[in-house]
Amino acid sequence: MRGYVLTENGPALMEVEAPKPRPGEIQARVHAAALNRVDIAMARGHVHGGAGGLGNALGVEWAGEVTALGDGVTGYEIGQRVMGSGSGAFAEFTVADAGRINPIPDGNLDFETAAGLPVALQTMHDAVVTNGALKAGQAVLIQGASSGVGLMGLKIAKEMGAGLVIGSSTNPERRARLAEFGADLAIDSSDKTWVQQVLEATGGQGVDLIVDQVSGPTMNDNLAATRITGRIVNVGRLGGDKAEFNFDLHAQRRITYVGVTFRTRSRAEVREINRRMIADLGPALAAGRMTLPIDKAFAFEDLAGALAHMRANLHLGKIILRGA
Repeated sequence: MRGYVLTENGPALMEVEAPKPRPGEIQARVHAAALNRVDIAMARGHVHGGAGGLGNALGVEWAGEVTALGDGVTGYEIGQRVMGSGSGAFAEFTVADAGRINPIPDGNLDFETAAGLPVALQTMHDAVVTNGALKAGQAVLIQGASSGVGLMGLKIAKEMGAGLVIGSSTNPERRARLAEFGADLAIDSSDKTWVQQVLEATGGQGVDLIVDQVSGPTMNDNLAATRITGRIVNVGRLGGDKAEFNFDLHAQRRITYVGVTFRTRSRAEVREINRRMIADLGPALAAGRMTLPIDKAFAFEDLAGALAHMRANLHLGKIILRGA
């Protein structure tokens, strides 16, 4: 099969042996794959949770059809349309743990749209609901809301009954569109008054939950914008992975600060993340309420163009690599 493999000169499309499913795994023919921030790091040689590294296939998110079942796999059949996350998605065939894939819920949902859902759904349900402990009626801020994962965070917060959903984007065109995905208020986190805007929108209290994809220099402002006994869940660090931290403000506001990543999670933990997500969002998925827009789709042979488009950070929604 053809697949993208990391070489000393970066990702290269080459002929490689198709992966075989081990016990508990499913093999699928990939009809579309979606890009994520981690793909940029992996393309530079940074290993991610056992994936990446020289000689390994790239890509972590895909949609396609089941072509083989590993020992012990039940509930799936050959030819079934599925979407999943794992490793080796930028290839004609991939394998994934059966516990982190799902049937494509809507027969009318195309592969390209489905490919952009698994990572966003798993990441943001875990951040907003499991670690963020969102309760109906509470106020939520998604920092970095115009990415595919960020847009899904807005949707999940609204679906789970948040009383006020706030999204941030430093791009005015993308910020203007956040309302389409559930934002009641859109802010510019590069504006020095954004904390005051959040406080005014919450009666001076601050939000109950921030899901932070930016961090870096926004950290202390996040503390100031979170209510006493509120929560901050750190999902990403696009603005920097190191910054000054106001420990006194953190203590004064008694904020629960949680960091999350898939890199250190076990197979069982990821399966549980997926199970919880489907339990809460399965009906919304089947009804078509959890889809994300496709910013741009690239031919399978143009992974370099897709990665460049993601690095430019001008997209709204998902970047897709079409199947081979």
